[in-house]
Amino acid sequence: MLADIAGALECAPADLAGVGVPAHDRVTASAQAGVLGLRRALIDIDLTEPPDGAAPMLAELRRSVEVVEALYRACDYAGVARLLPELLRDLHTETAGPDQAEALRLLCIATSIASTTLRALGHPADAWLGAERCRDTAEESGDPVLRGHAAYAMARAAVACGSYQRGQTLAERAAGDLLPHLGRAGAAETLGTLFLVAALASRCRGRLDDSQEWLNEAAALALRIGETDTTRMFFGPTNVDIWRMSIEVDDGDPAQVVEIARRTDPAAIPAGIRQVFYYADTARALVRLGGRDREAIRFLLTAERIAPQHVRTSTELAVTVRSLLDRSRRQAGGAELRALGERMRVA
Repeated sequence: MLADIAGALECAPADLAGVGVPAHDRVTASAQAGVLGLRRALIDIDLTEPPDGAAPMLAELRRSVEVVEALYRACDYAGVARLLPELLRDLHTETAGPDQAEALRLLCIATSIASTTLRALGHPADAWLGAERCRDTAEESGDPVLRGHAAYAMARAAVACGSYQRGQTLAERAAGDLLPHLGRAGAAETLGTLFLVAALASRCRGRLDDSQEWLNEAAALALRIGETDTTRMFFGPTNVDIWRMSIEVDDGDPAQVVEIARRTDPAAIPAGIRQVFYYADTARALVRLGGRDREAIRFLLTAERIAPQHVRTSTELAVTVRSLLDRSRRQAGGAELRALGERMRVA
């Protein structure tokens, strides 16, 4: 109760009690506890194995996928982890039924969400498993756009695992495979996201010119098609700028990140899963610039309000908060920063 009151007041529990008090975060803990269930479900839904049992009606499964998508957009990883294991198994069962094509499409979406959620919670190897299931489903469907979407999931998981060359190869190969199918719905948006992950992988490999070229390709495509909301990728000019910020923030020019942030309106993407990166990466850039810690703290707190589970499980943001806390010993950092550190378990 004390932790909840402190959270509402945006201070640390210790500021209320006068002694050290754990800042319990039941929701984030629930999200981490749900990883095991997701992992087991992904192992169970091997398409080479015949499903057993009966699944709900396809219309009900479609609604369930929509609910999970909404939770994912809001970065409610605990909600995703609670609902997705049973849904994955039901969709796996439905792939053996008369509506196989639609069941495969829905299963591709669900396994992609599983992969992204596991990656966000800090489990990249499990995210790779989810991406492999997404690839298997897309291959079974024969849909080139779904295959491109699955390749994006695999490339992102590979980069998260530190396999940058593998991630770049997957993205580039899939982009080439998708080019003949750009007349299909969602193909251009999927191609754009493949350009973006290729840019990220190139940057991680130190191939700066290649990374910039991929980003330019993505930006040109985004200008042609505008803001989109296809398969949760949100490809468009705003998301390209947010990707530029994420690619530049670690070892690039922090001033450029802040400049991109100044001209970008994150509200153009009505989803916490993208807005949180805008605020978090701006905060990280401000810390690197120095002398703008209070502004950085404001951006961090905004990111936390948008997506608390995402922020409190981010290793990159933990490093940023630790740096701010170290500086606060020399200059007052305020109760808000101490409270954020406790919620993120940063000593």
